[in-house]
Amino acid sequence: MKTLILHGWGGSDAPHWQAELACEIAKNYGTVSFPLLDNCHFPSKNRWVKQVKQILIDFKPDIVVCHSLANTLWFWLCQEEIDTVEKLFMVSPPSLSTEEKTIKSFFPCEVPQNIHAKEVQMIISDNDPWVKMNEAKKIASQLNATFSIIHNAGHINADSGYGKWELIEKLVLGQSNEKYVNS
Repeated sequence: MKTLILHGWGGSDAPHWQAELACEIAKNYGTVSFPLLDNCHFPSKNRWVKQVKQILIDFKPDIVVCHSLANTLWFWLCQEEIDTVEKLFMVSPPSLSTEEKTIKSFFPCEVPQNIHAKEVQMIISDNDPWVKMNEAKKIASQLNATFSIIHNAGHINADSGYGKWELIEKLVLGQSNEKYVNS
């Protein structure tokens, strides 16, 4: 299985769980792409869509793991001609009406009609500052996604203590049959 890991605004370098996940996949001889997207601190939706669309063509992932703004990026990519992936992991998607100036080209955004994934799992925190629980549940429902909640995990990033994250590693590497997380 080929795994593409897409970071959000500002990147997800070590000690972020996405960097740890990329290392875990690679050390087990898995195939992983964890690109640094163009100008990650001041992202442009059009540049990111173009860059990731090319990565999807060249790399042809089976699994895509998105964190934060990468979820919104995936929604925009779904409006393009892209191949369907086996699994999509959506971790900490922001509100679709986020008003942050630096990332304003990504918003507002709509939930796509076709998510281009056979299986979708959304993992959120009940105290994420970037999305309210009811909006995250609504998005998951529209996507027919498995919806998992982690209590008091903030934005599920390095700042909230998510460096090495065994659950996501097991889910992505197919070592867990867990569908619902509530810890």
